[in-house]
Amino acid sequence: MYRVSEVVKHLLIINVLMYVGSHMLNDAGWVDRIMLAMHYPSSPYFQPFQIVTHMFMHGGLAHLFFNMFGVFMFGPPLENLWGPKKFLFYYLATGFGALILHLIVNYIELNFFGVIPVPMLGASGALFGLLVGYGMNYPENRIMLLIPPIPIKAKYFVMIYAGLELFLGFSGANTGIAHFAHLGGALAGLLLILYWRNNRSRF
Repeated sequence: MYRVSEVVKHLLIINVLMYVGSHMLNDAGWVDRIMLAMHYPSSPYFQPFQIVTHMFMHGGLAHLFFNMFGVFMFGPPLENLWGPKKFLFYYLATGFGALILHLIVNYIELNFFGVIPVPMLGASGALFGLLVGYGMNYPENRIMLLIPPIPIKAKYFVMIYAGLELFLGFSGANTGIAHFAHLGGALAGLLLILYWRNNRSRF
């Protein structure tokens, strides 16, 4: 029977509570929930706490569900492998890695192309870190895709998904999705795992 691990369980609870609570407080007029998303640092709406809160905010139920489903699926094997402290560090580090690359791209777009940054929110960057972690530690495990419903090895799934995100990021398509944030989470996860393997880091 599939058992959710402790840190993953708490991450799921926090994300759901943040979603429900922010909507309730927003409807009551006590909190503007968009202020919990990550605004570009030069924006008048930027607040330092957004660096953390944006990772636990979601734009809608579908956004929340698919991110949490991914954390539920790929998080426990990594937490069981690394232990709770190392897993939580990895999760947060990949979330911050996603933010860093997203802000770098925002800077280039704003200063060279005049594109105004939009607020960023969601656990997708950390989720992409989990995907990379799963693919690197369990490369031969098969993942069942939803569309089309076919099994694929984890290592190929991660490479295809990352390639798609890279293509969409450079295509300039206005999808409303922070593709480079996803890639930032994946890159942070890759570099962190390589560092741990080369230095035999212990928590």
